[in-house]
Amino acid sequence: MEAESVAELPRGTQWQYEPKWDGFRCLLIRDGGRVRMQSKGGRDLARYFPEIACAASALSARSFILDGELIIELDDGYSFDALLQRIHPAASRVKRLAEETPASFMAFDLLRSADRDLAALPLDRRRSALEQFARRYFKGHRVFALSPASRSHAGAKKWLQSVKDGHDGVVAKRLDLAYRSGARDGMQKIKLMRSADCVVGGFRYGEKKQGGRKVIGSLLLGLYDESGLLHHVGFTSGIKTADRPGLTEKFESIASESSFTGKAPGGPSRWSTKRSAEWQAVRPCHVVEVSYDHVSGGRFRHGTKIVRWRPDKKPSQCRMNELARRSTNGGGR
Repeated sequence: MEAESVAELPRGTQWQYEPKWDGFRCLLIRDGGRVRMQSKGGRDLARYFPEIACAASALSARSFILDGELIIELDDGYSFDALLQRIHPAASRVKRLAEETPASFMAFDLLRSADRDLAALPLDRRRSALEQFARRYFKGHRVFALSPASRSHAGAKKWLQSVKDGHDGVVAKRLDLAYRSGARDGMQKIKLMRSADCVVGGFRYGEKKQGGRKVIGSLLLGLYDESGLLHHVGFTSGIKTADRPGLTEKFESIASESSFTGKAPGGPSRWSTKRSAEWQAVRPCHVVEVSYDHVSGGRFRHGTKIVRWRPDKKPSQCRMNELARRSTNGGGR
């Protein structure tokens, strides 16, 4: 079951609200002695999270399907980057990380319990069954937790205004609907949009030419730390077609051999491509305000959107503490 992105938190007695966890979506399936962990895209996650599969095998419940989220909590909070590090071909690395940074399973739906198929039941009945399942089987197993749920719109707004504690928004689900695999009409997700003023430290050209010439496809964003180093924190590619030629001329005119003095884009990574490593540095003299939905590991998790240019602000004023400071509205995505 998937969620539709919406701008406002829905209101009404037909809705149940839950935190939107910042992790890997996972169907945890046990059938006797066999445990499977299926990602949203159908990928088997069991080999990457052996501690979850082992804990599921240790539950006294021998047949079930749980829908939930894989999360990893570190000393400084929940880490999506720690989850990404698990997707590695070396079993020895996965085993070491499972011991050093163990994952947890946050359950928010129950589709089968023993020989009882629950997927066709409305959510209010599935939630009741999930709570009973958790009370009976999760006790004493620190790997498993029951995701909070509320029917209070005011309570959901408080979750939405707080992006700490491992969640990055709110999910609203229809209480009267069955579990609909692949459908989005029974679930909505809402994220808190925030903004930050960033320094443009470089750009990448787009794949398509405009007017017979290459034009900017994305701008690379940076923020200064307390020691004055400029760190790459993300990008923005939501540039209007009409603005691209002008921005290309503007930033080509201040091209430089270097810009980011701290963490730079295009570094070695198993997710990097040749194209993602090709970028042009510029003198860090322009500031742009961008909106974003989540930060992980000191970087914007997703692409950002340009709000406005800030010629009134000095680049040196754009600091890492900008992140998570301001919000642009009370509940957009």
